[in-house]
Amino acid sequence: MWLYALRRLLMTIPILIGVTVICFALVKLAPGDPIQNLVRPETSAADIAKLRAYYGLDQPVVIQYFVWLWRVLSGDLGTSIANNAPVASEVLRAFLNTITVALISVVIAFIASMGLGIIAATRQGGLVDKFVTAIAVFGISVPTFWLAVVLVIFFAVNLNWLPATGMGSSGSDTFNYFKWDDFKFAVMPIIALALPPLGIMTRTTRSALSEILNQDFIQTLRAKGLSEFSIITHAVRNIMPGAIAMLGLQLGYLIGGSVLVETVFTWPGTGFLLNKAILTRDIPLLQGTILVLATVFVLINLVVDLMQSLVDPRIKRI
Repeated sequence: MWLYALRRLLMTIPILIGVTVICFALVKLAPGDPIQNLVRPETSAADIAKLRAYYGLDQPVVIQYFVWLWRVLSGDLGTSIANNAPVASEVLRAFLNTITVALISVVIAFIASMGLGIIAATRQGGLVDKFVTAIAVFGISVPTFWLAVVLVIFFAVNLNWLPATGMGSSGSDTFNYFKWDDFKFAVMPIIALALPPLGIMTRTTRSALSEILNQDFIQTLRAKGLSEFSIITHAVRNIMPGAIAMLGLQLGYLIGGSVLVETVFTWPGTGFLLNKAILTRDIPLLQGTILVLATVFVLINLVVDLMQSLVDPRIKRI
């Protein structure tokens, strides 16, 4: 097991190096000059050149990459061009806001999808199965930004039950998820983020469990007199490796794909920060945010692989 974990860990090193190359290259290939957002039209060429030298933008692209990579390895993601703040602290604060909501959303989606998938698989072709399938299809098909807007209109505007945007009057500094006055700001973002993975994992669970329940060894277990609950429990164990893999993928999707939802709700997470960095052409902030999100996604996949090897003994561990 430890050799398998070490091998998977070593395999992530070239992946992370590739992530840094792609992250740096994509930002550099984007049109526009970030320095132009900082200066007035009447700024002299000499002052612009000084700013470019200050941020290292006057160096060749290859030199810029290795300088940036060395700083990243030392924990320095640079300084934001827009507000002159350390990128690492900006990204960390935003990431904590995103990961908490994403974790709550994916846990809710996972628990609900397992329940719905099991109910649908044990009642194949029935009315309940069709109803669960309709819920899953709706969750997969509905655009998250449209759902976010509908939630705002219904719960915030029409019913006035929940606040439309923001993260409370004090922001993230004193936000407490265990206090309703604070948590109510996170309710609609959680719903909007949870529905798509709920639909995907429900369909996956239903399909995988139906396939297991139709196999010959299940009929053998029934013939031996096992209760239906024991049979379903045995079948669920067989689909857990795939369910764990889907859980990890959906968590990575929520962390990296929350731009539109966080923008609609003005939730100060990495998605909102990424959108702000794109609009202001803040290259250090943009690079730092993308790098952190990509690195977290790679690490989530590593953890999922290790968890699968623990759950499923058929996965090679050496």
